[in-house]
Order: sequence, then structure tokens, then C-alpha cells
Amino acid sequence: MNITKILTVVFYLVSIGLAYFLISGISHDIEQEKLINSIELKVIDKLMQIRDAEISYQVSNGVFTSDWDKLVNFVDTGRIYITERKETIITLDYGADSVVLQIDTLGSVPVIDSLFSSDFDIKRLPFVPDSDKKFLLWADKINKSGVMVDVIEVVDPDPMDPTRHEDNEIKNRKPLRFGSRTDVTTAGNWE
Repeated sequence: MNITKILTVVFYLVSIGLAYFLISGISHDIEQEKLINSIELKVIDKLMQIRDAEISYQVSNGVFTSDWDKLVNFVDTGRIYITERKETIITLDYGADSVVLQIDTLGSVPVIDSLFSSDFDIKRLPFVPDSDKKFLLWADKINKSGVMVDVIEVVDPDPMDPTRHEDNEIKNRKPLRFGSRTDVTTAGNWE
């Protein structure tokens, strides 16, 4: 056997090895991306549930809460009141309109029944899906143009995606969150 045939066989085997490592590396990256997307969808779903619970808490109590126990207890035992609003417009003698507003309470429904499915485990509300870590919950009042307003921020403390970090310049590449400590919003950075 001459040197050309030996080198051909060696290069053929090296090229097969390199192809295997390239393909396995790419498939690993694809699987990792699928796993990250799957977990982030669960986190987004949980953040939307927490947002709904916090908004209901604020409507009922006048402020957001930064206490997980208060929020869980409210969702578990609290009630949302169903109201009907009627407006009557009366034209006055001099042409102006007067509006009479009447609000009637029709009844109430449990918070847990109106916000969550029947198989939802309320005790797991504070926890990141597939983890024992709690979301970071912050609520307070801030001064916005001379008016004290309620603000809230809930953040995933340990994102699965390694590219999500607080120092990231791109807002939607920061850890998944909703709300803000400086703005009056309950929007999520995934929206």
C-alpha cells in the first residue's frame, strides 16, 4: 500500500469524525434552544398569572403587595365583586348635561375560580416553574410628577437562558419580568 492510499484513508476517517462532532454539536444547541424556549413559555405563563393576581389584589385593596403570603391568601380566600354601572344623562334647562352614575353590586366570585383553572396549585404561585426558587417580588409607591402611584415588579431570579442578564442593554433580553420600579406599568418584557 502506498502513502497516497494511507493518507486518503486517514483523511477520510478524520473527516467522518469531524462531521460527527459538528452534527452532534449543532443538534445539542438545537435541543438546548428548545428546552430554553419551553421553560421560558412556562415562566411567562406564571408571570401572567401573578400579574392577574396582583391586579386583582390592587383593585380590592388599593395597593399592590410585595408579600407572597398575602397574595396567596388573597387568591385562595378572597372574592372579586361583580358590579353593574349605569349612567343617566340629564339635560339641564340651560343646555348643559348632568351625568348620574349608579353602581350596583351584583354579587361576588372567589378570586381563585375567576383567575385560575381548577387544577392550579395556589401554593406554587410564588415559585418559578420546575424550580424551588421564588420570583423576586417588589411593590411600593413612587412619586411620579408629584403624585404617589403604586408600582410593582416581578422578576425571574435565575433565567434558564444564559444570555438573559440584568446588564443587557436590550430590554427584552433582560431576565423575564413584568412591571417596573420606575414606571407605572404592568407590561412584561416579553410583550
